[in-house]
Amino acid sequence: MSQLNELLSPSTILLDADAADWREAIRRSGESLVSTGATDPAYTEAMIRTVEEHGPYIVIAPGFALAHSRPDESVHRTGMSFVRLAEPIAFGNAANDPVTLVMALGAADSSAHREALAALAGVLADPARRSLLDEARTREDVLAALAADGAGPGERSAEDSRSGAAARTDTGSGTGAMVDADAVPSKKLLLTVCGNGLGTSLFLKNTAEQVLERWGWSSHLDVQATDTISAKGRAKDSDAILTSGAIADTLGEVGVRVEVIENFTSQAEIDAALRRIYAV
Repeated sequence: MSQLNELLSPSTILLDADAADWREAIRRSGESLVSTGATDPAYTEAMIRTVEEHGPYIVIAPGFALAHSRPDESVHRTGMSFVRLAEPIAFGNAANDPVTLVMALGAADSSAHREALAALAGVLADPARRSLLDEARTREDVLAALAADGAGPGERSAEDSRSGAAARTDTGSGTGAMVDADAVPSKKLLLTVCGNGLGTSLFLKNTAEQVLERWGWSSHLDVQATDTISAKGRAKDSDAILTSGAIADTLGEVGVRVEVIENFTSQAEIDAALRRIYAV
């Protein structure tokens, strides 16, 4: 069983739930965490405040929102919930609205859930497995869809392999990465940023690392997930920031390139952003 299924139990899955707006949708997902003792109601309200403060950056893929907030005393253990809405709801994210699936993450620390988010990214990036979530009739169907084997975003085609090989050229300096004469020398650090540094930023980090692995650049670039406050202080030590449009607006001018990613599960979109950053 994957860590994703270990964090998500049948009792935290709600199918075809009614919700009047995005706040109620998040509350429904939070109620499931509370019912299992993973969190207190205060954490649910914190997830809502996070969106009020930073905007709808939690809508990280078409029709999908990952609600979360910072670890605090209202989180007793790491857990996740899954809510499929009876009717789609707009969260205010023009690229990915309306939302039909809401998952809530209550994290007891900043690292215990990384493997689960990586697995979730693979499910959402696979159209067949995503369809299983949209069409699941029972809670057990949801768990089976999340646990099912699939090619996922890491499976590379021959065309992907050729493009990755073309992207990397040995410069003789040992970096083997920055190949364009006009490219800025790399600081070997990329930041992925969200409001809290442990939910959507980790999701984006996972997908970016899959692209870099496909390119053969994994040993040359460090991708670190962080929050908006830390990102402002660390930005000038990085090559660039990958984030959502809402978080980019929150960050403002930070002195380095900020690339807005709409679909955090899309290797193609992140591939294109990295090619712009590194002029390859």
